[in-house]
Amino acid sequence: MPIRTAVIGFGVSGRVFHAPLVAADPAFDLRMIVTADPARAAAATAEYPSTRIVPSPDDLFAAAADLDLVVIGSPNSTHLPLALRAVSAGLDVVTDKPVTVRAGEARSLIPAADEAGRLLTVFQNRRWDGDFLTISEMIRTGRLGQVHQFETAFEWWKPELGAAWKDTTPPGEGGGILYDLGPHLIDQCLQLFGPVEEAHAELDRRRQGAVSDDDSFVTLHHGSGVRSRLWMSAVAPAPRPRFRVVGSRAVATVWGLDPQEAQLMGGQRPNDTGYGIDMSRMITVSGPEGEEQVPVAAGDYPSFYAGVAAAITNQTPAPVDAADAAAALSVIETAASSHSRLHNIGPVN
Repeated sequence: MPIRTAVIGFGVSGRVFHAPLVAADPAFDLRMIVTADPARAAAATAEYPSTRIVPSPDDLFAAAADLDLVVIGSPNSTHLPLALRAVSAGLDVVTDKPVTVRAGEARSLIPAADEAGRLLTVFQNRRWDGDFLTISEMIRTGRLGQVHQFETAFEWWKPELGAAWKDTTPPGEGGGILYDLGPHLIDQCLQLFGPVEEAHAELDRRRQGAVSDDDSFVTLHHGSGVRSRLWMSAVAPAPRPRFRVVGSRAVATVWGLDPQEAQLMGGQRPNDTGYGIDMSRMITVSGPEGEEQVPVAAGDYPSFYAGVAAAITNQTPAPVDAADAAAALSVIETAASSHSRLHNIGPVN
């Protein structure tokens, strides 16, 4: 039987990522979408006419007997109460990143899911970006030698504040770019280089009226000896390289972003030809012996939900251990605590 699934939220998270990925996988039955916004409800009905659209999580939990899995794609501060309610109702849970706002909350949620005998996993989809998959393989096979510097950046140009909750929510409630992109970038660093011994952040508010950081830098010192440097910005007129990895033999550099988000946003679906592929992107590997262009592997967000299906039906390990997401939150909290206050730099001209 397909896994009867409900998605909470139909903003970017639910509309662009979760609903299309769930609907594309025959292991799942997209039974329900929760959104209180009439325009989003109409859009959900148009794309998923056989799916029930309801306005409130209360409607979802009233029908819990007809569901197996809840995907939580609502604002960060709602993840903990909704996940606790879901596992108490006997439902498996996928939360968007971050799993909760605080690491301590995550560490309390994990045993609650375990005690209820329910799956809890976190949508760390950037583990399946094609560039990250390719860079990871280079590091694993020693192609770059011993890595000692890892630079990762996710930057765009949006100089005006929007109305989305990520722009209007303070950091204490999970708002700001560190809580938006930090869980992705830090998770990738932890996957590659292991636990962090030191973390420091520089958090700035550059847009007029900003209540949370929109231009941030984090540096990490891993126990393995690697130093990771992370840039996150909504006010970069031009971006840095997506990754720059310095090893003892060579340096790997790649520009641009994995295509999957843009493809999903533009209406392409995981089963469509060319999904996850951008033939124009190459990783440049440079060293004393010259330079080589290496193709970027295809991105593969569907692998996350394939892992969810296997975990539910075959009791295999979750595709993302919730403890990993808690560890990334701990790094965020440590880094943020090193920065005594958010600096108001002033409006971007």
